[in-house]
Amino acid sequence: MILKNYCLKMEAREFWKFVTTKKKEIDEMRNVLPVALTECVDPAKFAMEAISEVFPVDKRKDKSSNDLGWACVLVLESLIPVVVDPVIGKSRLLVTPTVKAKAKEIAETWKASLEERGGIENVKTPDVHTFLQHLVTFGIVKKEDVNLYRKLVVGSAWRKQMPKLAVSLGLGDKMPVEEEDDTGYLFVLLAACPWLEFWLVKMIEELISRGQQLDAVHFTYEVGLVGRFPPVPLLKAFLKDAKKAAASILEDPNNAGRAGHLAARKEQSALRAVIKCIEEYKLGAEFPPENLKKRLEQLEKAKIEKKKPAAVPATKRTRASNGGPMPPAKAGRLTNAYVSSFPAPPTFVRSPSHTQYPAGVSPYASPPAVYGNRSPPTNPYAYSPEAAPPLAGSYPGAPMNYPAYGGYGAGLAPAYQQAYYR
Repeated sequence: MILKNYCLKMEAREFWKFVTTKKKEIDEMRNVLPVALTECVDPAKFAMEAISEVFPVDKRKDKSSNDLGWACVLVLESLIPVVVDPVIGKSRLLVTPTVKAKAKEIAETWKASLEERGGIENVKTPDVHTFLQHLVTFGIVKKEDVNLYRKLVVGSAWRKQMPKLAVSLGLGDKMPVEEEDDTGYLFVLLAACPWLEFWLVKMIEELISRGQQLDAVHFTYEVGLVGRFPPVPLLKAFLKDAKKAAASILEDPNNAGRAGHLAARKEQSALRAVIKCIEEYKLGAEFPPENLKKRLEQLEKAKIEKKKPAAVPATKRTRASNGGPMPPAKAGRLTNAYVSSFPAPPTFVRSPSHTQYPAGVSPYASPPAVYGNRSPPTNPYAYSPEAAPPLAGSYPGAPMNYPAYGGYGAGLAPAYQQAYYR
């Protein structure tokens, strides 16, 4: 009901926002959208305006957000049954000349943007799919662009819709778009057009030569050429190439430290894809997947083992850091030795150019003789020699001796020496 209201009021922006939130319900949307689009005054113009936010150029500020190519393709596919003439069929589309001219302009804009994107090889598959579906939906396929279409299809051949799109695009000199049957089934076309089979064979051979055996298998099933290209040898060749690629990763010095991880991930990806293909096309009798699954389990177990932290032998310090008892530090070989937690006082060198101070005269204030039960001060000197004012002359005197701290260092030499210059 919501979609019909948007279409009836030609609110393309709101319609687009609603569609992009329904990716998880895409199968249901395929049934609902064509019905809703019939409520539009101009369905073709409405659909073109709806997807204009991302096609032919993404106009969003945050282009790194979710890819909406799937929504573009969904809207364009849903438009086809709406614009087809109910009497004449696909040979005549109910698209006004103005809308068709706009569709051609959009296609040229997209082609011009290929260079900015780094060429055909760097274009994202959803963008390619949207462009090709745009051509088919609006009936604006150009014969002079056949080579471009072929390269785009081969580059995105892993998508299941590509074989049917290839036929719809009319990638041969003799095939118009309208020769595709209403159900999208290709076997009738292959029987009626031997040249089409020749062209598809060439495309599949190109996929195989590029190391895309898995894509070739999907392609052969879609176009009915399984007999010409048996799938099992292709799948085995795909696995063999994946193992070679993994071995080359291990030998690459640029991957030192993570080569094992990258090689295992490469092989795991290939194994999963082949197992899925065997199950999808029921090839278990010809290619039992048990050994592949065992190998996949081995790689996954090895990955888990590598993630486990290495065992570190417990030491005294390790136990202390983990909350265990901390053994006392060794105090030395003297039985009554005292180990102070304070830093050792710096060593000063007596200057030979100055005489000793006379007895009873000290340039520094005398510290307390005994500290009792208190800890000694952090700085064992009342004043630093650098902070003392310069002396006008030297005074004869004897060295000062301080008594030992109360309760500390019994029997040891005095901790304080006479005043020295650095």
